[in-house]
Amino acid sequence: MSCVWFYLPLCLLTAACLCHSLKAPTASSQQSFESGLFNFYHSLILADGKETTVHLLKDIPKRYYFVLEEDTALVPFTITVTPCDAPIEWSILVHKPSARLLGKAAQGDLNTQDVSKFQKATSMISTIFNYKGNSVETYMGMSSQSALYMLEFLSTERDTHITVYLTTDTTSGHLYPELPLDPRIDVIGIGHTTVTLTWKHSPSALQHRESIQYCLLVNEKHNYKSLCAAETAIRFSGMKMPPTLALSLSPYLLEPQQVMILSDSELSIINKVSSGEVRQICMGAKNTYTVPDLSPSTQYYFDVFVVNLLTNASAAYTGTFAKTLEEPEPKVMKLKDGKTVQVVLDGKKQKLYSLQYQARHKKVQFAFQLCRGQVQVHITKNGKIVASENILGLRYLSLKGKPLDMYLVQLRSTEESNSSVKVQVSPHFHKPLFPLLPESLKIKSFSKLRTCNSVTIAWLGTQEQSKYCVYKKRIEEDQVWMELRNTDTCSGPESRHKSEKVLCKYFYDINLQRAVTTETIKGLDAGTLYLFDIYLIGPSGIPVRYHSKVVKTRKKC
Repeated sequence: MSCVWFYLPLCLLTAACLCHSLKAPTASSQQSFESGLFNFYHSLILADGKETTVHLLKDIPKRYYFVLEEDTALVPFTITVTPCDAPIEWSILVHKPSARLLGKAAQGDLNTQDVSKFQKATSMISTIFNYKGNSVETYMGMSSQSALYMLEFLSTERDTHITVYLTTDTTSGHLYPELPLDPRIDVIGIGHTTVTLTWKHSPSALQHRESIQYCLLVNEKHNYKSLCAAETAIRFSGMKMPPTLALSLSPYLLEPQQVMILSDSELSIINKVSSGEVRQICMGAKNTYTVPDLSPSTQYYFDVFVVNLLTNASAAYTGTFAKTLEEPEPKVMKLKDGKTVQVVLDGKKQKLYSLQYQARHKKVQFAFQLCRGQVQVHITKNGKIVASENILGLRYLSLKGKPLDMYLVQLRSTEESNSSVKVQVSPHFHKPLFPLLPESLKIKSFSKLRTCNSVTIAWLGTQEQSKYCVYKKRIEEDQVWMELRNTDTCSGPESRHKSEKVLCKYFYDINLQRAVTTETIKGLDAGTLYLFDIYLIGPSGIPVRYHSKVVKTRKKC
């Protein structure tokens, strides 16, 4: 049977050990050990098998003690030290006094003479372990007789903190998940915006699938040797970290710079920090993962941690890095005078679509008609930006330059769903592609003129003789939002079913104050929703669609 006591002078332990040969203690270490002996017997007792956080001030050592007292068998023990954000120095010293004195110490019966005997036994003090660095290290030892141990920690770079775990119970499982014999992360696929990783399963994950999960950390700076180091670095970047990556998928409060995404049993947290984006993904027991939405031609660092969900303790695989592929030059379509092109933009990939035009005259006019979604346009002339704005409805951009000037039009969707826009360029300002538009493209309905089988609508016209076609469509209450959302404002009457056509008419008025017309649509069903559309078709034959209007007939008359 063995007993363990820890001395904690306001400190906590941290693990990072490399096995070194037995060394003789320095004079300062011996003196520190001896001066602490008396304090040891008046110290707090810390239970075996607990992880402790130790805060270290620069250049100020901290010392901790524990006793291994055995009756018959050998006593195995392990010490794991985890530096969090700075390299540290730490060592283990052992003092082997008589079992009688150690027994009296355990009972608190030491007198002054007994303490003096401890202090004189300097020849019995030896350093059994010494380490300097920032790796997570575990020392495994075996005590063959009663012994007093001291752990000494020192940070010479800056104030820092570490975690320390000591246990004599090597049979009932481990606080820290086990790493496989080969703890490397393999890169098995690289794309323009993705990297695919795989790693060997932790023995702990194979034995306890429900309580073990893998968490991945992605950043553009460097690899981290422990989860503690990663969390500390993010905090120092101005972020308040979640408690740990090992958290179960329960929600918690996030800071404004954090975005949490939960899908398909995966928890992703994106931290916006000064050095870029730090992404954390916990994917359960899967040991292969494709990291999406990366930037092309960018080097990323990947760290995998296997986490015990019951204790929040973690172990780090050997980190790796990879550079995403360069994005190929986008294909550039050439615009021709007077020709109209319709461009569909992928909102998810946020790719730029490029159009090129070489001017033949000093003046050029670009026309944009937004068909769906939201679109941003940038126009450069000979490499210099001359226009940049979001397109709403129909937009003309008139530019001046020289013949042979090269214009590049770049378009992208500003929302996640796909967007669409029509583009035309022409040097002929007097031959516009689109018809002359009224001040407003809204359709008005008159509530007082509604009946059980008819509605009356009105819309504005222009000073130019144009054709107006009215269409109606019966819809349900739960279809309204989707119908309005998915409307393609560039589509013309040819996209509608013949049964939806109500009428077509021509009108104009030189006096814009009187350029308005009304129409009463009859033969409708009572208490029914209808979607009304009006198409304005000018001399060029290209239609412009008014904003759709939903009207419900009266249920009772």
